[in-house]
Amino acid sequence: MKILKSKKALSPVVASIILIAVTVAVSIAVAAWMGALSFMFMGGAEQLQPGTPWAWSSTSVNVTVTNSGGSTVIIDKVRVNNTEIDLDNTLYTLQPKASVTIKIDISGKGWTFQPNYQYTIVIITNNNKEFTTTGTCSY
Repeated sequence: MKILKSKKALSPVVASIILIAVTVAVSIAVAAWMGALSFMFMGGAEQLQPGTPWAWSSTSVNVTVTNSGGSTVIIDKVRVNNTEIDLDNTLYTLQPKASVTIKIDISGKGWTFQPNYQYTIVIITNNNKEFTTTGTCSY
């Protein structure tokens, strides 16, 4: 078999540069894909931030809740010191980065808020995720 000496192949330097360029391009593509994937998972979680309870009275209190996540959240239950409080069939729907003030009314529950007593308020979403805040009654 006769070997042709007049035909030249790619030089090792050019081949190395092409190989490195392809590797860097694939690495950037994979990093972008993984970044988008992790952002999607993090942004989709329910992330509520209940504020400190305010505007206390003997039968009601307000709590401002902010949706800091990337998905819409529906609040359908509230618990005060392990007692579930009816929200009068109101569903609070929070878009991402939105806030809402929830008025918690305990009228007819057989008890009242007592001054200087600390209460634990749990905000519950329709996916049964719980977000807790505490406050000391002051009226």
